[in-house]
Amino acid sequence: MSDEEHAGGPPDDAPPEAVDKNKEKDGGQDREKEKEKAGEKGKDGKPPSDEGKADSDGESADSEADDKESERERAAGRFREHTRNPLAEEESEDGPTDLAAASRAHGDARMLFNTGRDLHTFDRPRIGRVYIGDTYMQMDARRSGAGIRSGPVPADELRELRRAHVAPEGYVRLRNALGARRLLVLGAAPGTGRTSTALSLLDDVTGFAVAEANRNTDTGTATEPPADSRVWRVDPDDGVRQLADSLGGEEVLPGTGYLLELSLTGPGELPPDEIGLDRLAAALAGCRAFAVIVVTVGSAANPLLAGRYGMLCPPAPTQELLTTRLRERLEDRADAADAGGPATAELLARAEELAEREEVRDAVGLADLRPVEAELFASLLAGHVLETVSYEELLTGCRSLAAGQAQEWFAGVDRALAALQAGTEGSTGQAAVLFHPVAFRIALAVLGGASHSAVASAAHLLTWELSVQCDPDNAPARPLFCDDPDSDLALSRAELKDGLVEVAGAEVAARLIWYRGSALPAAVLTEVWDRHFPARAPVVRWLRLLADDPRPQVWMRAAVAAGELCVQDFDHGYAELVRPLAEASTPRRRFFAATMMDQAAGHASHRKAVRKLVDDWGRHGTNSLRWSAAMALGYGNAAATTDAALDALARIGVRDEGEQMAVASLNVVRLLALPDGARVLRRMNDWTRHKYVTYQDLGLVTAVRLMLTSVDEVLFDASVSPLGERGDRPLALALAASRPELVGPMADLMWTALNTARSRDVAMDALESLLRSAVRKDGSEGARPGLAALLPVLMAEEQDRRRLDWLLRRMMNDPENRLPDAQARALWWLAVPARGRTGEEERNG
Repeated sequence: MSDEEHAGGPPDDAPPEAVDKNKEKDGGQDREKEKEKAGEKGKDGKPPSDEGKADSDGESADSEADDKESERERAAGRFREHTRNPLAEEESEDGPTDLAAASRAHGDARMLFNTGRDLHTFDRPRIGRVYIGDTYMQMDARRSGAGIRSGPVPADELRELRRAHVAPEGYVRLRNALGARRLLVLGAAPGTGRTSTALSLLDDVTGFAVAEANRNTDTGTATEPPADSRVWRVDPDDGVRQLADSLGGEEVLPGTGYLLELSLTGPGELPPDEIGLDRLAAALAGCRAFAVIVVTVGSAANPLLAGRYGMLCPPAPTQELLTTRLRERLEDRADAADAGGPATAELLARAEELAEREEVRDAVGLADLRPVEAELFASLLAGHVLETVSYEELLTGCRSLAAGQAQEWFAGVDRALAALQAGTEGSTGQAAVLFHPVAFRIALAVLGGASHSAVASAAHLLTWELSVQCDPDNAPARPLFCDDPDSDLALSRAELKDGLVEVAGAEVAARLIWYRGSALPAAVLTEVWDRHFPARAPVVRWLRLLADDPRPQVWMRAAVAAGELCVQDFDHGYAELVRPLAEASTPRRRFFAATMMDQAAGHASHRKAVRKLVDDWGRHGTNSLRWSAAMALGYGNAAATTDAALDALARIGVRDEGEQMAVASLNVVRLLALPDGARVLRRMNDWTRHKYVTYQDLGLVTAVRLMLTSVDEVLFDASVSPLGERGDRPLALALAASRPELVGPMADLMWTALNTARSRDVAMDALESLLRSAVRKDGSEGARPGLAALLPVLMAEEQDRRRLDWLLRRMMNDPENRLPDAQARALWWLAVPARGRTGEEERNG
C-alpha cells in the first residue's frame, strides 16, 4: 500500500486497510495474514506461481472473490441496519427522536417524587382529630358543619380576630376602597384567609364609622349598633338582591357591616350584575353601612372582580403568620419563666429554628401556608419545643398538611355535580366547568415543570374524560373560554416561571408551571388514586393519550407519574397501563411502559417483582415485550446487578439473528453513563471476541453507538453525575475526559470496529462525528479535552494515523461541511503527541 500524503490533498476512494499484530480483525475471527507476511500465497491459499493457470481457474477465482465481496456488502448492510436508531419510528434512521429531551424531562420529573415524599414512601397520615400532648388539632380537611350561615358575629370572635389576624399585603388599599365605595367584592382561593380578612375589614371600617359618628354628635351619645351586632353574616341563599331590599328598613343602624360569601357553582346560579351591585352600594350608602362579598376566583367570578367593586385578596405572608401563631401558643408558658423555665423569646427562637430544619421543611412540602395550615404547624412546633409532641409526631403532622389540601380539593365535587344535574337539564357544559379545576390539579401533578400550555391542554383532555365517565350517554359540551390562568394558579397553589422547553431539538423560551410545594404532586395523585377509585378509569385513558403525545416534556413526565401510581396499586397499574403499553406497536408507548417499570423498580417494595417481570419479558416475551424490557434495563434498576442487566440485554440482542440488536445496543450504552462503566466495557470487549457472529455484532454495534451517542441522551440525573456539565458532548469523549481509566478499553473497542470489514464504514462515519465535536458551531471549545485523551491511544500505530490522515482530508474536502485547515491540523496533532512526532512531521506541522 503506497504512502499517503499528510492532510491537505484529495482523499482516496477508500481508507487504507489497517492491521495490528499480524492479524486483521473480522468480528473477533482471524482473517488472512498480512500480505507482506504471506506474499508467497494468493487469496485462495495457493503459491503465486499457480495463479496463472487456465482461464477456467481464473474465472472461478474471480467468481469466488465476487461472492466474498457480495457477502461482505450484505454483512455491512445488516450491520448498518443494526446501528439504526430504534426510536426513529417511521422516520429515517437519522431522523430526530428527542431522546436527549426525554432524558432531561425524565430527570426533572423524578425530582417531583424523589424529595422524600414520593407516592410510596409518603405514608399517608390517617390522623383526624387528636390530642398531641396537650394540644388539640383537627387535621381532617372536611370540617364538620358549615359554620354560622346568618346572624351577627359575636364580639368575642371579633376581639380574637383583632388580636390574631395577620393582614395581607395591600390590606390598607382594600380598607380604603371599602370605606370609599361601601361595597367590596373580594376574590381569593378558598382557605387563604379571605373570610378573616373580610371580617377584619368590616370590623375596621364599622368601628371607624361609629367613632366618627360619635365625634360629630353634640351629646356624644350617637345611635350605634351594639358590639354583638355591628358585623353580620348574611345567608348566601338570600343573595345580593335580598340584602339590598333589606337595607331600606329603619331597623338598620349606621355603621353596620355585612359579610356575604357567594357560591357560584349552584344549579343555574349566575353572578350578580353590575346594576345589582350598584343598587346594593346605593342602599349601603343610604344607611351608612358596609358590605363585603367574598367570591372564589375563577371564570364565574371574573365579571365581578373586573368591575368597579372587585379586588383580589392576597394571602397573608407565611412567615409572619407562623410567627404570630407560634407566639400565641408560647405566651401561655410565659409564667413558667418565673419558675426557672425558658422565656417565651427563647422558646420562639427554638421553634423557628426547628421550622427551618431541612427534614421538617421537606415534611411540610409547601412553599406557602394557609392560615389553618400555619395554625396546625405552629401547634406542632410549639408542642415539640415544649416536649409534649415527639419528633415523629411532628413529622407525621407536617406530612398531613399537603394531604389535607388535596382532600379539600377533591371532596364534594360529585355532590356539586349531582346538584347541577338535579337542578337543571342538559348541564353537561356546567359539569365540564366544574371538572376543569380538578383536572388542572391532576394535570399539574403529573406534568409539573412543563409549559403552562402543555398542562392546560392536558387538563382539557382530562376534563373531557372525567365528563364522559360521569355521564357516558351524553357527549359533554367543551367550554372554550372557561380558562383563566390567574384563577388556575390561585386555585391550584401554582406559580409560573420563565424557562426553556425543547422543540425539535432547539430550546425556546416558555412559561413553566409548578406547584408551590414539593409535597403537592404526590398528595394530589395519592388522593385521586387511593380515595376515588371510580376516577381511575378516566385517568388511565388520559395517561394513554399522553403516551402518544409527541412532546418529551409531556409523555416522559406522564410516564414517571404513571409509574408512581402503579406503585400504589401495582396489580391494577400493570393490567391497565404497563402491559398494554409494553405490547404496543409504537416505540414511544413501549418506552413509556419501560419508564413506568423503572420508576416502580426505584421502590424497594416493588423492585423484586419488576425485575422478575422484565426478565420474563426478555426471555419469553413477544418482540414488543423484549423491546420494552431492553429499554427498562437501560435505566439500571430492572436487574439486580450490572452483569445481570448485560446478560439480559445480550439475550435480547442476539435472539432471532439480532432482530432487537438496535435497542439492545442502545441500552448497553445507556448503562455506560452509570458508575459501573468499566464493567460494561469489559463485557463489550468479550462480545467482540465471542465465537458466534451475533455476539460479535452486538459488541461492534455497541462500540459504534458509543461513538454516536451524546451525554444528554443517556444521562438521567445531571445534578449528581460528573458528566452533567458535558451534556452536549459525545458520551465517549465525556467519559475519556472525566474517567481516564476508561480510555484504553474504549479505544480498543473503537479500533476493533474500525478494523472490521462489516463495521468499518459506519465506524469511520462515527469517528468523523467525534472529530467534528472538537469545536462547537459557535467556535467555542467543545469535546477537545476528550479527544486529546482518546485519539493518541486510538491512533497509536502508523497505519492508524494514516487512516486518520485520510479521514481528515475527506473532511477538509467535504463540499457541504468543509473542515477548516487549521482545525484539521489541530486534530492531527492531538492524535500525534510531541513525543511521537518525527522530524518530518514537525517540519510539516
